[in-house]
Amino acid sequence: MQVTRLFDELNEIKHSCGSMKPKRLFYILAACGIALSAHAQTKWPTETGTNIWTNASRPANTNTPALVVPTTPVGSAAPATTPPPDTNQPAATATPLSTAPIQTRATRALTLDDCIRLALEHNLDIQIQKYNPEIDRFNVDVAYGVYEPVFSFSASKNYSDRPGAVGLLDPTTHLPVPTSSTIQEDNAYTPDLKGVLPTGLTYDLSGTLIRSVTQEGPPAHYGPPVWDASDPGPGITLRQPLLKNLWIDQSRLTIQLNKQLLKMSEQALRLQVMTSVTSVKDAYFNLLYARGNVEANATAYKLAEQLVSENLKRVQVGALAPLDEKQSESQAAASLAAMQVAQQALVVQENTLKSLLTDHYAEWADTSLLPSEELVAIPQDLNLQESWRRAVTQRPELIEAKINVEKQNITLKYDLNQVFPELDLTGTYGRNAISESLGNTFDDLRQGDHSYYSYGAFISIPLGGNISARNQRKADKSTLKQLLLSLKQTEQNIVIAVDNDVGSVRSTLQQVHATHDARVYAEDALAAERKKLENGKSTSFIVLQLISNLTTAKVAEVQALANYNIAVAQLSLDEGNTIEDSHIDLKWK
Repeated sequence: MQVTRLFDELNEIKHSCGSMKPKRLFYILAACGIALSAHAQTKWPTETGTNIWTNASRPANTNTPALVVPTTPVGSAAPATTPPPDTNQPAATATPLSTAPIQTRATRALTLDDCIRLALEHNLDIQIQKYNPEIDRFNVDVAYGVYEPVFSFSASKNYSDRPGAVGLLDPTTHLPVPTSSTIQEDNAYTPDLKGVLPTGLTYDLSGTLIRSVTQEGPPAHYGPPVWDASDPGPGITLRQPLLKNLWIDQSRLTIQLNKQLLKMSEQALRLQVMTSVTSVKDAYFNLLYARGNVEANATAYKLAEQLVSENLKRVQVGALAPLDEKQSESQAAASLAAMQVAQQALVVQENTLKSLLTDHYAEWADTSLLPSEELVAIPQDLNLQESWRRAVTQRPELIEAKINVEKQNITLKYDLNQVFPELDLTGTYGRNAISESLGNTFDDLRQGDHSYYSYGAFISIPLGGNISARNQRKADKSTLKQLLLSLKQTEQNIVIAVDNDVGSVRSTLQQVHATHDARVYAEDALAAERKKLENGKSTSFIVLQLISNLTTAKVAEVQALANYNIAVAQLSLDEGNTIEDSHIDLKWK
């Protein structure tokens, strides 16, 4: 079986002047011989006979239109530029248009699941969004740091040498009698433990332990050192709010708001994953469409080129006017240009998908993506009410809006507590001790023979009616009403979007069936017109028109298949079900 290449080398047509009659006659005789010898074998290429994709075949079930994904890359060869025709050369000597192969790029076969996995690992949007929950989780821990007890300890040493004063005169010697001098050395140790509890209770446990050494006597004859240890009152001080800051204060407000922000950032990450996965699906389906577009235009070009060859033979034997042969050449050139445009669109679509799959584009720049799945139209079980139910319970935007309302309710709870006057209960308890030794000091503290305590209350009432807190509460109430309306608007937009998506899925599925039938009819019409042309009952113009119609029908069918799958992906996104449909395990740490 003869293998037909997609792209043949464009050979430059050697032209000669019209006066070279013998050479022209030779060409005509040679063409006639070729036509007679190949008449029994020459057939018009059919869709299956000239499929440009290796190992490509159409599914047997024609009720479900499908485009088989090519297993060899498009773009392995690029068409060369057609040389300008020589007006001095007779039309009968023209050769069919062809293309010149270029260096083949490396290919990488990818399933849709492969693309989703790569996007989850390397998509830059997901990587950026992934840090927000981590940051908010740290911020929650930062807010909890207010309840961390703080222990402090200080140590100091004091030294004092106090001289004695000049005393009275000695009646015997009539000289001043000096008084005793004093040397004192103190070592002080002050531990302190303070903090606050989640109830708003503040505590401070502190006390100073002093160890003293004292010596007295004349400057040159100090007496023996005297040691003592004393504690001027180690104890604990407590303060508990009873009205303002009782059920919530600034610290607890910050913690609760940060927790809500963490929930919102998790939903934002979930939304980003869903959006990126949907973008990957769209790009994958559009890439399949782009390849199908190249295939359809390449087939059209092959058919037009074949018609050029056949018309050339007819012109050579005088069965066709040169003008008709020029029409086929024009159509072949137009098909070649359309194929080149489709190939460039394919490259652009490959780059779009690459941008979603990698954070290092340079590694993919010289790689041609090869989808290893098919474009098929799988009918969906559509239930508008069920889709609405899933959307209003699963959509991350709606969940975020609800969390935002919860945040505002927490703020209002804090505002209400700040309206009350400040009423705090205070208390202090401790023990005193003094002894000549450190051990005896601790014994005294343990026995509690010398204790002290105090208790009382503190009240603070703004004389203006606490205007600041009351107006802040009114402002936050208005904000809550605004957030509730925003929540309602978000829910309504989601419901409308789902309704539109369900309609889009239904209509695009109908388009798939319609374009499939149109393509089949276009193939049958072209096949019938080919036979008529072979029998001399049609014209090249009609065949060229039917080739163009078939190309349009093929592209429309592939576009409908891609649009249907994109509509299904969009419905899954708007239902908030993309992660589940894509079998992604998204867990929070």
